[in-house]
Order: sequence, then structure tokens, then C-alpha cells
Amino acid sequence: MSQSQGVRWRRGLRVVLSVAVVVAIFVGVLPQVADLSEVARTVGALTGLEVATALAVAGWNLWSYWLVQVSSLPGLRVGQAAVVTQSATSLANTVPAGAAVGVGVVYRMYTSWGFAPSAVTLSLLVSGIWNNLAKVAMPVVALGLLALQGDASVALVTASLVGVVVLVGTIGSFAVALRSDRLARRVASAVEGGVSRIRRLVRRGPVTGWAERASTFRTETIDLLGRRWLALTASTVVSHLSLFAVLMVALRHVGVSAAEVSTAEVLGAFAFVRLISALPVTPGGLGVVELGLTAALVVAGGNEEPVVAGVLVYRALTYLLPIPLGALTYLWWRRRGGRRPAPAEAPTA
Repeated sequence: MSQSQGVRWRRGLRVVLSVAVVVAIFVGVLPQVADLSEVARTVGALTGLEVATALAVAGWNLWSYWLVQVSSLPGLRVGQAAVVTQSATSLANTVPAGAAVGVGVVYRMYTSWGFAPSAVTLSLLVSGIWNNLAKVAMPVVALGLLALQGDASVALVTASLVGVVVLVGTIGSFAVALRSDRLARRVASAVEGGVSRIRRLVRRGPVTGWAERASTFRTETIDLLGRRWLALTASTVVSHLSLFAVLMVALRHVGVSAAEVSTAEVLGAFAFVRLISALPVTPGGLGVVELGLTAALVVAGGNEEPVVAGVLVYRALTYLLPIPLGALTYLWWRRRGGRRPAPAEAPTA
């Protein structure tokens, strides 16, 4: 089997597994959890005002993530961030391994507007680190709130402990790498050697120059964070809280009251599922998020039908809505000359 055939075979297998997981959850599991006809009636009973407020919160959630990109890439406008983010999200939500495909689209879009590839790489890395730090910190916050209520669960405690370990380890490693140019070079050289050995196994040439690039990258990261760390941190926190707000609004609108599932319990479910959905089982966590949230919220005390209704409304706003929006933004970019070579000069802050 050639290398290209192996890649196609693995891609096909990934598609089959993703479809199997989605079908198993939506056809086999959720109908056993709740009466889907009652779920449909619950969603259909939403008033015009409730639909409008849910859409408004969902719109703010999209806007808030654009601000993260603006904070991490000096010179980027909000409109450009919207085009890039929605196009990449649409791919991530529809294509197996779509997040990886989306990175290529992100690079093409940014460079078509004149941003240097090194600046784009730095933006993606820093915003990704900040997003993951927020993601692993949320179970810790939820655990603290639930501990005050005496409602902390074993699953959330476990997730919180994992979050603390990852949070401390990531911050420590990041700080050490930024503090020492020598260490950054040594780590890059070690990784370079490991990658080169792996490439030799598949008869590919070695990689070189990683130590120098790591040193340059370190300098650029220090410069960016020195100017943008507050904006990046604030926008990241707001973005994660905005996504949580969409879930809260959806649940309350369909009748899942605070007496059944408190705000802290919803946050705990949200934080836990955000961690497990990071595993690339299906595009955009389709099926995995729905099942995880439903299970966590029902265990917390919610009735099955309203919980499933709320979760499906939430996913319609945060998973389905970005797909057509992303298709439109991508087409807009292509019509505006997205295939032209990048200008020579990159925007500056």
C-alpha cells in the first residue's frame, strides 16, 4: 500500500467511525433517554422573544471569539477575524479532522491580507494556549462553586484535578520557555532530533533550523504578550463565558429551572464536557457533546425532555449556525480575490 493510499484509507476509516458514533448517539441513545416528540413540542413552544434573545446571545458568542483573534494578531480587523473564524469553524464542524484543514484555510486567508506567516503562527499558538488554559481552568472554578453548595461530583473533582495539573504544567512550561533562550533552543533541538528520526523511518529527510526558529519565536512571543496579554486574557475569558451563556439561556428558555439544575451545576456540566469533547472523535464533537451534556444535566437533577431540548437548542446555535455562516464568509473571501498572492507588507499594530 502506497503512502497516499494509506492516507486515504485512514481518512475513510475516520469518516466511517465518526458517522457510526453520531448515528449511535442520535438514533440509539438519545431516544432512550427522552421522548423526542415531547422534546420537539418543548422546542416548538419557545416564544418569539425567547428565540430572539437566544439568537442575540449566540451572536454575541460569535463576536466574542473574533475579539480573541484581534487580540492575538496585531493589525487584524474585526471583520477579517469574523471571516477567518467562521470559515474555519464551518470546516471543523463538518469535516473529520476539519480543525487541521481549517488551519490551512486560516493561513491562506491571513496571508492574502498581507500578514506574515510567522505572525499567523504566533497568533494561532498564543490564542490556542490561552483558550486551552481557560478550558482546563473552568472545571476548577465550577468545582469551587459546587463545593460551596456541597454538590461536587466525583467526575467534576476528577476533571478539576486534571485541570489543575494541566494548568500548572502548561503555565510553568510556557514561563520557563519564555524566560530562557538557551532552554528554548535545547528543547527545539531535542524535538528536531526526534522528528528527524521518525521521518527517517518513512524515508524522509531530516528537519533543520528549529533551534533558531524557536529563539526567534520566543522573542516574538514575549513582544506580543508584553503588549497584548491583558486584552488576550480578557477576550478569552469573555469568549468562554459567552459560550456558557448560550447554554444557560437555552436551558432556562425550555424550562430547566434553577431549582432543578443550578447555575453552578450547569457550569460544571459545561466545563466537564468541554474537556472530553476536545478529543477529535467527531467533527465539532457532534453527538459527544449532546450526550455528555444530557447525561451530566440529568444527573444534576434536570428532567430528561427539557434537558435534551435545551441541549439541542444550544447546539443548534453553537454548532449548526456557524456552518452556513462559515460557508458564506468563505465564498465572500473567494469572490474578493482570496486566491491572489499575499501583499509584500504585513500590517503592524
